[in-house]
Amino acid sequence: MPRLFCALKIPGSLSLQLSMIKGGLSGARWIEPGDYHITLGFFGDMNRETANDIALSLSRITQPELTLEVDRLDIFGKSKPRALIAHIKSNTSLNELHSEIEWMAKQLGITPDKRKFLPHITLARLKGTTPLELAGFITARGGFYSAPFVSHELVLMSSKDSIGGGPYVTEAHYPLQNQMIR
Repeated sequence: MPRLFCALKIPGSLSLQLSMIKGGLSGARWIEPGDYHITLGFFGDMNRETANDIALSLSRITQPELTLEVDRLDIFGKSKPRALIAHIKSNTSLNELHSEIEWMAKQLGITPDKRKFLPHITLARLKGTTPLELAGFITARGGFYSAPFVSHELVLMSSKDSIGGGPYVTEAHYPLQNQMIR
C-alpha cells in the first residue's frame, strides 16, 4: 500500500543552492537534494484503486506554471524543533493549486491534512537540536533567499511508512501549463 502525496518539483539549481547549507547542525538528518520538493497535498496510505483514482484526478488539473521563491530559512516546532525548512514566499497561484488538490482529495473521500498549508522545502529532520543552536545556524546563513524560479510540473510521489524524508519515488508527472502565447 503506497503512502502518497503530490508535490512540485524544484529546479536542480535551487536544489544545489539549498544543499550548500548542509552541515554543522547537531541532530540533523539531512534530506538528499534529489528529494527536495514542495508538498501540496498528503494523501496517506492508499490502496491501488484509490491511488489510480488520485493519479487520474491529478491529470485533470490545468494550472499554469508557477513562479516561486524561497524567502527565508525557518523551523517547524519552535520550542522543540523537528525540521529545518526553506520557506516559500506567499503566492496566490500556489494557494489556489493547493486548494484545488484538497478539493480533489475530498471528492475521492480522502480526509485533507488538518495542518495549515505552509509551502516549504524540508531540508533536514531534527532530533535534539536546540532552538538556540538553530537560531545561530539560520543567522550564520545570512537570511537565505532564492531568486524567483519556475516550477514546471506537479508530481505524484510515494514514500515508505515511518521513514520520513525520503527516499521518495516519483509515481507520475503532470506538466503545468506554459503561459507563453503561441
